[in-house]
Amino acid sequence: MDLALAVLLLALFSPVMLLIGVMVKLTSAGPVLYRQQRLGLGGRPFWLYKFRTMRNNAEAETGPVWAVRNDPRQTALGNLLRRLSLDELPQLINVVRGEMSLVGPRPERPYFVRQFAEALPDYARRHEVLPGLTGWAQVHGYRGNTSIARRLEYDLDYVAHWSLGLDLWILLWTPCEILFAHDAG
Repeated sequence: MDLALAVLLLALFSPVMLLIGVMVKLTSAGPVLYRQQRLGLGGRPFWLYKFRTMRNNAEAETGPVWAVRNDPRQTALGNLLRRLSLDELPQLINVVRGEMSLVGPRPERPYFVRQFAEALPDYARRHEVLPGLTGWAQVHGYRGNTSIARRLEYDLDYVAHWSLGLDLWILLWTPCEILFAHDAG
């Protein structure tokens, strides 16, 4: 189901993705796509793709830094793309490649996974399923700069109670959460 839906969504959104790519290139220096290492199923690393929303090499001086709402490193276009989650559309490629699912816990960077796992002992259980473009925590408002502990509760609830029906519900609920989100970062 993930593969079929991801291919369909890529086809449907390809004109939008092309337009976003052109706009990113015209409005800021640097590559259109940004890739970042994340941890997936079983804690295995993979390259996650996004449209670049921050200035080129935004973390060159600081190292890994958590993005915040209205982050000063964001481009003007990047702020809009992040608010509407349009920067995430290239992750459909990750779904086609089998590195992600449409629904599951959001993948995180190894640097932050180590920190979260030290503070929250059950954190590694999130890696028992494929990470997703959207998830149970996200549709409950836990995305961007929100409580990691609360996000983990929803992620573990998802891992324990996964079903096709739950995935379909999350997929249907996601656009509403994106449109009315209070903290998309």
